[in-house]
Amino acid sequence: MTAHAAPTDEPGAPVARPARRGFNWSFLGVLPFFLFSIVFMLLPIGFLIVGSFQDSNNGNAFTLRNYADLSTQQITRAFSNSIEISLVTAIAGALFGLLLAYAVILGGLPRFLRTFLMTFAGVASNFAGVPLALAFIFTVGPLGLLTVWINAVTGWDLVQDGGFKILTKVGLEIVYFYFQLPLMVLIIAPAIDGLRKDWREASENMGASPRQYWQYVALPILLPSILGCTVLLFGNAFGAQATAYQLTSGQIPIVTLLIGAQISGDVLHNPGLGYAMAMGMVAIMGVSILGYSFLQRRSERWLRS
Repeated sequence: MTAHAAPTDEPGAPVARPARRGFNWSFLGVLPFFLFSIVFMLLPIGFLIVGSFQDSNNGNAFTLRNYADLSTQQITRAFSNSIEISLVTAIAGALFGLLLAYAVILGGLPRFLRTFLMTFAGVASNFAGVPLALAFIFTVGPLGLLTVWINAVTGWDLVQDGGFKILTKVGLEIVYFYFQLPLMVLIIAPAIDGLRKDWREASENMGASPRQYWQYVALPILLPSILGCTVLLFGNAFGAQATAYQLTSGQIPIVTLLIGAQISGDVLHNPGLGYAMAMGMVAIMGVSILGYSFLQRRSERWLRS
């Protein structure tokens, strides 16, 4: 074999020019996304920021009164109710959704049953708003189908004897839980499915029990995903409006209903204050999104390793 000498630059030889690249048009693929973000996210937020500093009763003059009024009792109560309902349904949905997803993914269910449950979770997680509220009213309301049937069969009245009222904050939390649970199943199932079998085999070879495997291996890996999903459920419930309005007719003060009353209501009509409340919601939702993104990156790092 003969060795080939490395090419050397000879004196006076022309310098090779790098190949010219053609113009890359691939950015056009994401152009609709940026246009959508500008029109439906950035412009509305800009409109809210400007409107929150305007006095609707004084020719839209600049004011800080709208943000000062956020400390009034009615508004603080609305924020408190919204946060409480969102936390309760997010934690309950995350807990029971995690157990259901574990049963579906690792519980040894037949393939057809797993497919059925995941399909139902996809449908139920999107069944919200006015149809969901009406479905619960017609089922467990004061004259609902299930309420009347139980009373006819057992003589026990769900409302009078049991004290259950769907048109209350507890009833609203139950309705929210209906779509929080399947949403948790959908978003936590890939993380559970990503647990590698060799992790369990390695822990068993080292003498770990199933409880120790979940305590020291599986749960620490799933914890960022679980927390991230809980944050996502919180934001999902915090921004809900149509279900609460149809179910309670505005009797339970929550932020989304109060914003609607301030912007388009006849009695409470102060758009500037409504915009300031909306900015408070934007801040809370922004923190939730940032927390979810951070935790999601942590979980993806674990599952890729």
